Amino acid sequence: MKKLVAFVMCAAMLLCMGAAMAEDYAIATDTTFRPFEYTDESGALVGIDMEILAAVAADQGFTYTVEAMGWDGSIAACQAGQKDGMIAAASITEERKADGWIFSDGYFTATQSMAIAQDTPIAGFEDLKGHTVAVKAETLSMDYAESLAEQYGFNVKTYGSTLAVFMAVTGGECAACFEDTPVIEDYIRNGGVFLQLVEGTANEGADYGFVVFSSDRQELVDRFNAGLANIKANGAYDEILNRYMGE
Repeated sequence: MKKLVAFVMCAAMLLCMGAAMAEDYAIATDTTFRPFEYTDESGALVGIDMEILAAVAADQGFTYTVEAMGWDGSIAACQAGQKDGMIAAASITEERKADGWIFSDGYFTATQSMAIAQDTPIAGFEDLKGHTVAVKAETLSMDYAESLAEQYGFNVKTYGSTLAVFMAVTGGECAACFEDTPVIEDYIRNGGVFLQLVEGTANEGADYGFVVFSSDRQELVDRFNAGLANIKANGAYDEILNRYMGE
């Protein structure tokens, strides 16, 4: 009888553990950050981040819902406990870790660069003196621009989205902008944005990571890391990148 009771208890525990591992997570993301997350012509949310998340979830056997809330909105929702985690091309930095961001392993390495409107006579940072540059608020691109502003004598103006940053430049409101290099390249190539990268302006860059804001969600980070390692090993990760950034 005792053995039967013990067996039943173990089975119940395993079922509970299985239910916990199959948790349906609520994930937040940005809106217009091609090629990592954006809405296609059909209205579907697509991009590198979306496909990596889907591949990791399939590998790890969990389900999720994802909502495009913008950069600031995604952070706020996670910090308030309304979302479990965020995948939004978030650069891994020591400052963010100190502020309570809990990152996964890096899944993509990106630099930040300066871009200008086509046919603009700006060849480098030295030509920005007295001008204003556009950046998305609370990003590594903003930090990069601010680190150069005093040295080169330009002002920094923040915007709420990448597209707004680009429009500020093409519309003549700002002389240049700073943004993640692969994002600039994608918008130039596929997004109909009339910008050009300024050679020699890229920084050292950083890895992107999946992020949660509470130690209670460490299991989600662990599962993301395990799934990421598996899709890198089986080739699914490279296939995703090739679909969006292939030659």
